[in-house]
Amino acid sequence: MTDYAIGDIQGCYDRFRDVLEKVGFSPSRDRLWVAGDLINRGPSSLKTLRYMENLGDTAVVVLGNHDLHLLAVALGGHAPKRKDTLAEILEAPDRDGLVNWLRQQNLCVHDPERNIMMAHAGVPHIWSVEQALARAREVEDVIRGTDAPEYFRLMYGNEPEGWSEKLTGMDRWRVITNYFTRMRFIAPDGRLELTTKEHAGSAPKGFAPWFEYPRPDNLRVIFGHWAAIEGETGSDRFIALDTGCVWGGALTMMNLDTGEKIHCDC
Repeated sequence: MTDYAIGDIQGCYDRFRDVLEKVGFSPSRDRLWVAGDLINRGPSSLKTLRYMENLGDTAVVVLGNHDLHLLAVALGGHAPKRKDTLAEILEAPDRDGLVNWLRQQNLCVHDPERNIMMAHAGVPHIWSVEQALARAREVEDVIRGTDAPEYFRLMYGNEPEGWSEKLTGMDRWRVITNYFTRMRFIAPDGRLELTTKEHAGSAPKGFAPWFEYPRPDNLRVIFGHWAAIEGETGSDRFIALDTGCVWGGALTMMNLDTGEKIHCDC
């Protein structure tokens, strides 16, 4: 059995199948870690989502901001955005099943044997592994529960700017969500800067890319979300897999056993 991790597919189903074919991926033998943003902006979001659901336990999926956006439209009353490609999912006969499957996915996952954590945007340096997992579980329980419509109605926003143990309710859930699904630049004290989306060198004053801060552990982190850095973090500990397939870049998959990266031009 081989474990592979893949970056943001965003509905680019044909390129996704191409890279699976390149490595000879077999659902009966191998396992696929998916770093979020399965859907949206690409041409085949429905095919991608159905394929992932059919993989069952073979797929280890974390939610990205585009995945949460679909849930916000489906459950929270938000309107689709102009560039969204979600209509075929929202109009599909199996829409409810796909939405419910997506709600069961995690915000982060941890493999203690490899000491690898995967989250769509990353893991802030202010949280230990145990803290990150506990806070992810808080929000996952909300997404799966009866409070989900209210959560998705109020999910969007850049406040609070950073974590405090004193936060409660929607403020607490929103900032946890932002760390796992939207984070790029962060301050030493954990405050987020969520408006700048360019390359790592474009950090506003007082902020830096989240992966440039030291951690007191040996955790390795797999993430997507930040296509502008083109898969480069300057560290083997922080593995960036979003290489901008939907923007004409490449779709990147990594063999977790060997570290080999496999690319499919988009």
